[in-house]
Amino acid sequence: MKPEQSRAIVESTKAPDFSLASTPDQKVGLSDFLGRPVVLVFYPADWSPVCSDQLALYNELLGEFAKYEAEVLGISVDGIWSHLAFAKDRKYHIPLLSDFEPKGATAKAYGVYRENEGFSERALFVIDRQGIVRWSYISPVGINPGADGILRALDALPQG
Repeated sequence: MKPEQSRAIVESTKAPDFSLASTPDQKVGLSDFLGRPVVLVFYPADWSPVCSDQLALYNELLGEFAKYEAEVLGISVDGIWSHLAFAKDRKYHIPLLSDFEPKGATAKAYGVYRENEGFSERALFVIDRQGIVRWSYISPVGINPGADGILRALDALPQG
């Protein structure tokens, strides 16, 4: 396990709240979704092949996530203009949130910021309706972690 990975917040921990730009004039916070499960998808960078494939998979599975009333939020250190162009080009319907300024602050709060590289780990967090982390997974940066773990974690949450 890499040293960066060992710092990730653990299950049963209250998820750190955040407020990140989703458009140039709108912010989204974790607390906006209290009462609903949330899947946080930290990814290294817009436009990279693995990130593109990973987000495309989650975009295709939005109907499955909706069965759990779960909101999927993508987070990277890229700027909002990059996110908007990336989402438009790839036809994503997942909010992409900018952890740009202060750079990586949210990734740092979750323990998944790679200080030496200046971007986040490829990390997944499933947060329950009360804002508690119930599952997390850190994938090697070059590997798409897929959705099976997310779906199992959502299935294990109390319905409500």
